[in-house]
Amino acid sequence: MRRLPPLSALRAFEAAARHGSFKQAANELAVTPTAISHQIRALEELTGLTLFERQVRKVVLTDAGVELYPVLRDGFNAFETVLQRLETAQARRRVIISATNAFMARWLAPRVAHFRQLYPDIDLELHASDQAVELGCDRADIAIRYGRGPYAGMVAQPLFADRFAPVSGPQLGPLTLADLDQVPLIDFKWSHAHPLNPTWKNWFAQAGLPWKSHHGQLLFSGEDHAIQAALAGQGIALLSLELVAADLAAGRLVQPFGPSMAGHAYHLVRSAGQRHGPHVDAAWEWLRSQAEGPTSPFALPGPTG
Repeated sequence: MRRLPPLSALRAFEAAARHGSFKQAANELAVTPTAISHQIRALEELTGLTLFERQVRKVVLTDAGVELYPVLRDGFNAFETVLQRLETAQARRRVIISATNAFMARWLAPRVAHFRQLYPDIDLELHASDQAVELGCDRADIAIRYGRGPYAGMVAQPLFADRFAPVSGPQLGPLTLADLDQVPLIDFKWSHAHPLNPTWKNWFAQAGLPWKSHHGQLLFSGEDHAIQAALAGQGIALLSLELVAADLAAGRLVQPFGPSMAGHAYHLVRSAGQRHGPHVDAAWEWLRSQAEGPTSPFALPGPTG
């Protein structure tokens, strides 16, 4: 156990040494000069050292006081610096949002500047992964999950439904259903198998067309890479109309033909058993507004089928 004098006595000594005055030290610490004198006297008795020479209208440090003063000054300065840094960090709240790679890149990331304008004191940490992460424990405060639920132990709210359709780059020229045998089909692997996943095989069935193995098929491990391949004119991709809405509106992609088919739904999810601060509530409501408001994917014009 450390054998240290009381902190109040050390503070009184450091202030008096810095000012060279018991009176000014008393003003700084909001006590009387007599209280400062008693604190320093107690410190001297406890250490067996004389720390000040008492002179008329001033005090002067002894050799022992000169040696002790910088140690305490630097220590108190270090305390102040660390406490200010911690208080500043505490004042800036952080919200961790988790979403799939494609959703993060195509839907969420382009919108975060708007959040920064509304909430400059809240920091966003965006976590992209096609595997669901655990909520809480500094892993994520909010997740955008894609599927049909239910999400046990979670508060879940639908963000928007999803639809898929064939899309391609305009550099391929006008395409028709007859071109499906000539142009590579771009596809990606679903992280979770489900009979209602919007796959090319299911799309062919909905379109009333026979499905057969296409030799020119391009298969990617992630949806975001399939989107990039379509933008590069590598073939026809069956993609989420919500995630490529901006590209359709800008003409970087076109929807040559239908039909479109239902996908799953995006849900806002957070832990039901965890207390959330107002900064998390703000991010939650902002995400809802982005799906419902004028900047939502539904408000972006584009072809339908």
